[in-house]
Amino acid sequence: MTFATTDLCDDYAAMLDNGTLAVLPPVYRSFGQKQRFCGPAATLRVHEDNALVRSELEQPGQGRVLVIDGGGSLRRALVGGQLGVLAEHNGWAGIVVDGCIRDCDELSVCQIGVRALATHPRKSGKTGAGQRDVRIQISGVAVSPGDWIYADADGVLVASHELD
Repeated sequence: MTFATTDLCDDYAAMLDNGTLAVLPPVYRSFGQKQRFCGPAATLRVHEDNALVRSELEQPGQGRVLVIDGGGSLRRALVGGQLGVLAEHNGWAGIVVDGCIRDCDELSVCQIGVRALATHPRKSGKTGAGQRDVRIQISGVAVSPGDWIYADADGVLVASHELD
């Protein structure tokens, strides 16, 4: 996988203009071993509850990126070290969390990419509330299931389809 988000922005400027390619705001910190990752999006909308996150990551990832609309909450972590290991073992390319993670030392050795707003030591609830495979908004950018996520050291892109 050789791409640079800067080159994708340059090469697909028309898509940026028409809204079929978007750049997430530069508020996401990098965790996980992989700085560069991409894949089709699987989406979740949850609020301070990660039971659906676990059940999604228990499924074969097949190179997908789990994009979690956590509402930008900075009050609890939605992903931790155990879920990072689960994602790695099940073939997920990465996780993007509009919210917090925890166990950053454990996540830093997982062979996946992780982007999140911040770290927080408090674990999430476990009620199972939320929605999966729905159109979400993270940091003002719409993400639909099947959109393509491209992440590297320069940023995170959301594309309506796979880019060459």
